[in-house]
Amino acid sequence: MNVVRMCALLLIAAASASAQQFRFEDVVRNLRNPDPKTRLAAVRLLRDAKYPEAIGPMAPLVIDPIDEVQLEAIAAELGFFLNQDVRTKKMVAFVVEKRVSGIALAAFDLGPLVVWPRAVPEELVTSLLQAVDDESPKVRLEAIYAFGVVAKAPLTPDQQVRLVKALDHYDPAIRGGAARVIGRHKFPGTGDALIKAVNDSNAEVRYAAMRALGAIRETRAVPALGEQLAFYKKGEGAWSALDALAHIASADSVPAFKERLADKDPYVRRAAVEGLGRTGDTSAADAIERMVTTDDSPMVRVASAFMLQKIGRNYASRIVDLMGNAKVIPQAQEYLIELGPTALTAVVPRLQEPDAAVREALADVLGVIGDASALPALQAAVKDRDDSVAAAARRALARLGAS
Repeated sequence: MNVVRMCALLLIAAASASAQQFRFEDVVRNLRNPDPKTRLAAVRLLRDAKYPEAIGPMAPLVIDPIDEVQLEAIAAELGFFLNQDVRTKKMVAFVVEKRVSGIALAAFDLGPLVVWPRAVPEELVTSLLQAVDDESPKVRLEAIYAFGVVAKAPLTPDQQVRLVKALDHYDPAIRGGAARVIGRHKFPGTGDALIKAVNDSNAEVRYAAMRALGAIRETRAVPALGEQLAFYKKGEGAWSALDALAHIASADSVPAFKERLADKDPYVRRAAVEGLGRTGDTSAADAIERMVTTDDSPMVRVASAFMLQKIGRNYASRIVDLMGNAKVIPQAQEYLIELGPTALTAVVPRLQEPDAAVREALADVLGVIGDASALPALQAAVKDRDDSVAAAARRALARLGAS
């Protein structure tokens, strides 16, 4: 290519960039246009252009008077924090699929590790919480779960009040969603409202509230959760109560954990095993060591490896081994993150695993627990032959401030 032609191309590129910037500013102005069709078109243009600079200017449209504009704005905002398509399906018991009601819930169900570590403008968080009180059931459901995707602690006092208020919303879907979101982010100052929600008239809200109490490790809830376990005895109510107790890990709950180790329900067995690991109780360690290989539930086998690692036995690599079963990958990720940097030596070498889903999951884990020792492996994974693995490595490097 000669010098004249190269200069011409550079001038064309510069002119194009200038025009693009001008168009971006015009499109942002149209977000305030009185014509809803123009506002809607502006949102779609900014979404398709993938300009993260639009996150803040678009936030007011989350509470736009037109439902279609609100929903489009929420979906567009989510797109700035997710670098993958959001399926509008979710797995139920890892066997069948059922439709979920919107993109935000599907995004929330993908888990926190797929969210790009991007700054979240305060006005977006506030607008999403305001939209939780929208007249449209679809808008408010999208709003609570979109908040759950992008929000970070700490919240402002006003945002905290709005979130706690959502636990008492007239719509049970919002009450349950608020409890799930609190459990995901472990927002403090929510314990009293969650304890009240344990007696909610809606079963799904009760279960979500119990699990959230465990996530925030609300020790004051231990007696109430024990009562719930005794009341339900089995099913989702029982394992939600035991799951909460397993996260709080009070020594008072050890007898309940040991009693449930042989329960027919694998969810209950999993919670019982986790609880013994977190309390540090070793009295059933030999039995649990057998469960790592003999239990018929993959989730219980992974939980058993986690428990044994928690009490000082060398089982972190076994957790990674069991990730070959795709059903337990999110569960194993949670355990590795809870174990923290002590799991690094088991995780970093496994970025060479032949299973792309495992490599992707481990890259995301390293984005949370990693340090300088993980950077070379993550930098190599950016060039992975699988696009999802490469994307996870980029997310991880961004979280570690090394992108």
